[in-house]
Amino acid sequence: MKLRILESFGEKLNEQVDYIAQDKPGSARKFKADIIGKIKAIPKMPYANRKSIFFDREDIRDLIFKGYIVVY
Repeated sequence: MKLRILESFGEKLNEQVDYIAQDKPGSARKFKADIIGKIKAIPKMPYANRKSIFFDREDIRDLIFKGYIVVY
């Protein structure tokens, strides 16, 4: 499996990281590193996460990370 990260995802992630960094810059860096790590692990076990609640397809999944949902 090969993942393609959309530009819009990167923009939204950076917006969220900037928001977190307003209060806790260290937590923002850790959040970004941790979520990127989880995303990079997806190809090893693509069906480890739940079936997406947004799509009625078995091959689309939701990665839930600290209350945020990454659809892949």
